[in-house]
Amino acid sequence: METPNPQDVSFFEKARNWISNSITLRLFTIGILILIMLIPVSMIEDLIRERQYRQSDAQNEISSTWGHPQTITGPVLSVPYTIYNKVYEKEGSDKFKLVPATQYVHFLPENLKVDGNIQPEVRYRGIFEAIVYESDMEISGNFFFPDVSNWEQKDLFRWNEAFVSLGVSDLRSIQEDVKIMWENQQQSFEPGIPSYDVMGSGIHVKVSVAPFIDENKRDYPFKMNFKFNGSNYIKFTPIGKTTDVFLNSPWPTPSFDGAFLPDKRDVSKKGFTAHWNILNLNRSYPQYFLGSTSGISESAFGVSLMLPVDQYQKSMRAAKYAVLFITLTFMVFFFIQIINKVRIHPIQYILVGFALCIFYTLLISLSEHMHFGVAYLIAATSIVLLTSFYAQGTFKNTKLSFMLAGIMGILYGFIFSIIQLEDYALLVGSIGLFIALAVLMFITRNIQWYSNK
Repeated sequence: METPNPQDVSFFEKARNWISNSITLRLFTIGILILIMLIPVSMIEDLIRERQYRQSDAQNEISSTWGHPQTITGPVLSVPYTIYNKVYEKEGSDKFKLVPATQYVHFLPENLKVDGNIQPEVRYRGIFEAIVYESDMEISGNFFFPDVSNWEQKDLFRWNEAFVSLGVSDLRSIQEDVKIMWENQQQSFEPGIPSYDVMGSGIHVKVSVAPFIDENKRDYPFKMNFKFNGSNYIKFTPIGKTTDVFLNSPWPTPSFDGAFLPDKRDVSKKGFTAHWNILNLNRSYPQYFLGSTSGISESAFGVSLMLPVDQYQKSMRAAKYAVLFITLTFMVFFFIQIINKVRIHPIQYILVGFALCIFYTLLISLSEHMHFGVAYLIAATSIVLLTSFYAQGTFKNTKLSFMLAGIMGILYGFIFSIIQLEDYALLVGSIGLFIALAVLMFITRNIQWYSNK
């Protein structure tokens, strides 16, 4: 019978001992396991995005039946005029005929004042919620015509066909008949707009103007009340030479956005008030123009009614730190393993990693039904207890299990503080990581990394 070579036995024993005791190999294995954990982490981020999309779909469905976000443009006074285009009988021919066509000259208000109240309401579609509102606006001001007596071809302007347009982005949400006080007479608006030079959708009313017939009559005051529904936000365009917008609402979490921020605002738990004062010098388009002009829609400003807590945004921010959390937890297990000479199998690392990933699914599902902070506490406590009980069976040491639970609790608290402190997240995160690195360096200062023990 052939006996094994002593040199071969010695080699295999050394290899087995190196595999069993090498710190470098353990670190390499942990690194591979962390990379494997990227797969469930990416799946969790996809899950959060999918829930965000479903929330957005639910909000769009509510908006489609109640009223979409509103942008109010106007009122704008428009006067049609006739132009004649040359139409040649055939290509290369000198013979042509003049074909009349209609274009419009648009006059913007000299002064525009909007005084509005927004009454918000939370609507639900399943577990998802959306912000809708009812708005009551009083719009007043005046139009002041320039001196048109020196205009070329002024006789082509059809003053008797003048009309006032009011741009409304979602006409279905208008709640009652809209009437304008013009020349001491009350007139009702009609659906649609004859010209799309200034706005994409809206309502109009024919009015009487005579700046050329009566040169002394150049000022036309107006006033109207306007009730409509909307959702998410409301915006206005500053088309007045001087535009003043006053808004008030009991909603406590507004977000002012658009081309202009309010000059004055007061936000409290009881709601908000805001005032914008915008001059024509603050925008790029004139007070009257022929045809279309650019920059009107880009100058819109207003307010969004924000939900106080967006659980999906916070869950996504928490998921961004998943790899960091898994790495720090694995490092805790690793140092317990080498300092206390406890054997931990790679499968046990994977199970702990999966438990850490389950935390995020618990957080997402719970936060859809309760406050995010409560959901975070329940999910974190569940995972800490699960992991510490599992570690108790692995370490066979109650003290180490309690220490692990304490460290994980500190880590979860650290991540929660970063999520809450949006403005100081980088500062707090950097300080926290510095402290964690300092602790690791202190604990491992006496480890002989080249040793197999």
